Amino acid sequence: MNNEGPRADFVEEALRVIELAGERDLTLRVMGAAAIRIHCPKYAPLHEKLGREISDLDFVGYTSQGSKVTKFLEEIGYEKRFLRPSYGLEMRHIYLDNKNHRTVDIFLDKLLMCHTIDFRNRLKIDYPTVPLAELLLTKLQIVNFTEKDLKDVLVLLREHEIGKKDTETINADRIAQIMADDWGFYYTATTNFKKIRDLLPTVEALKKEDVEDMGSKINNILDEIEKRPKSFNWKMRAKVGTKKKWYKEVF
Repeated sequence: MNNEGPRADFVEEALRVIELAGERDLTLRVMGAAAIRIHCPKYAPLHEKLGREISDLDFVGYTSQGSKVTKFLEEIGYEKRFLRPSYGLEMRHIYLDNKNHRTVDIFLDKLLMCHTIDFRNRLKIDYPTVPLAELLLTKLQIVNFTEKDLKDVLVLLREHEIGKKDTETINADRIAQIMADDWGFYYTATTNFKKIRDLLPTVEALKKEDVEDMGSKINNILDEIEKRPKSFNWKMRAKVGTKKKWYKEVF
């Protein structure tokens, strides 16, 4: 793929970045609404019908390739804005696409937002997006869950089956594993799942079969989460509950 500078279309640009990164032996994967659109070709029209507009691009890469990623993005038409220190050594890189007046976020190793999602051993499992389980969790980890997040989750659930593998499947076993070690993440994610399930009948763009399909899938994932044995730390934190803040503030 030729480097002609950032494309106006978000999906085309996300794919261009991923392909050019691969040519340089850099590992980058797409997150966010663009990843939903890429990974859900059958139900992309539903995404659009729901009025979900893509407003920015998000990628995940490795901290070990951080400096190379910076050089790469500058070479293909992006301007580094700043590096935002996160809770640990991981960094969030912010870049500007001045041609199309938008920002690009590059998260390295982990997504450190309301809750933490560790990608270090998971980025090469799927392509060109992060694995579906993690893609779903990037939405479910949001404490102040929004309408746009709801739209992303609906399409992701409708497109894919639930199972115990990663290939074109939402890996409920992986989700349950993460939830079993972190009560705070568990509380936020299960609360959001139940909220989504309750909202399904109110979404005008959904047909009866859509509501039934997604409701069943949510129940399936919740069942897997609940039956998974919980860690000692999970059980101790559960006793405290919401009396103590269970998430990190995102600024």
